[in-house]
Amino acid sequence: MAMNNMYTAIEPARVEIDRLEGPTVIEFGAPWCGHCLAAQPLLAAAFADHPRVRHIKIEDGRGRPLGRSFKVKLWPTLVFLDHGREAARLVRPGDADLIRQALAQIDGTG
Repeated sequence: MAMNNMYTAIEPARVEIDRLEGPTVIEFGAPWCGHCLAAQPLLAAAFADHPRVRHIKIEDGRGRPLGRSFKVKLWPTLVFLDHGREAARLVRPGDADLIRQALAQIDGTG
């Protein structure tokens, strides 16, 4: 797996997320969000060292149930899951090393 570059407008149900096996990052944001765009090179750099981590980009917005179930308030919000359970969270990350550290927690290298 590799970093996903496209947001999905059709979000999975929370029960599907909770059942995921392995390491996963859910990125909540929007393709027009300046903070989200600024984070993309940082994410690309961090994900380069963690190719087995699943990356799901969810286009979030008012009334979107998945984002609300994770209590997302700002974009981008990165939720790091280990077998469907939240292990870490970063909101508006500004440092690739912080992303790498959170990835290492779920990828078994931290």
